[in-house]
Amino acid sequence: MATSSVFGLLADTATLISGRFLSILIFHRVVPEADPLFPGEMHARRFDHLLDRLKKSWEIVSLGAAIAELKAGSLRRRCLAITFDDGYSDNAEVAAPLLQRHGLPATVFVTTGYLGGGRMWNDTIIEAVRRTERKVLQLSFMAAETLAVGTIAERRQAISRLLTAVKHRPAAERVAACDEVAAVCAARLPDDLMMRPEQVRAIAQDGIEIGAHTVSHPILATLPDAEAQREIGQGKRELESLLDRPVGLFAYPNGRPQTDYLATHVKMVKEAGFDAAVSTTWGASGQGSDLFQLPRFTPWDEQVSRFNLRLVKNLFVRPR
Repeated sequence: MATSSVFGLLADTATLISGRFLSILIFHRVVPEADPLFPGEMHARRFDHLLDRLKKSWEIVSLGAAIAELKAGSLRRRCLAITFDDGYSDNAEVAAPLLQRHGLPATVFVTTGYLGGGRMWNDTIIEAVRRTERKVLQLSFMAAETLAVGTIAERRQAISRLLTAVKHRPAAERVAACDEVAAVCAARLPDDLMMRPEQVRAIAQDGIEIGAHTVSHPILATLPDAEAQREIGQGKRELESLLDRPVGLFAYPNGRPQTDYLATHVKMVKEAGFDAAVSTTWGASGQGSDLFQLPRFTPWDEQVSRFNLRLVKNLFVRPR
């Protein structure tokens, strides 16, 4: 029996046991070639192979269509949706052509404030450390800690430490910390990592669903309510103006309930006029799931058989 048939059978068995559930995959980037600094990052050849295998085992549908089926109680078997967060240019340049070649839908959640030359805070850190010619870094916000960056392994470890140290700081402190990293690294940073507005329009015209992901990708739980409301609503309005069509789907930045967003933010998303929203909690969605806190899960396995097996196991995970 072919491997794809085996996993299709496993998914069908899981459906018989637990009911019909929707799995939502979450990606960020699909880079053209494997990245030595982040060898686990999705790249074109690996993504191409993954799509080829997934479509043989799962019924891949757009997130919007899957949500409509959830609402109607008509969710199909082995239902899987593909999503991307943030709006990286390689979503348009690398991922979209591969999805089109395989005839598969996807949803891209776009952070509007970085379109056309902007750079997300985490990429400032990543690219500054990647490109620096220094061997060690000393940063005021890291207290007395000295970060070695002489080798690829050391740079990878330094980036992880810096992202953890900066992620949950208030917005002004986060900007200041990223500016300091860039200044100390003294490296020229890229300004083409995110999509241009015309790329967003182009992939939307080609059938990729566009969702909102705020303006500046803040941790909503750290913001005053008025600022969080502005981030949620303005991101939606800017995309609707760009695309001249309604935008009904939202992704919470970072996406962990009670840590990155709170019940008040779920209410804000509903009041802004969205139809549904996704988190980053593991699990699968079924009849009765909260449409404004849909879980997403992407296995980390490079071997597709293991990737598929973990997806099947995820069908039995119920988010809190």
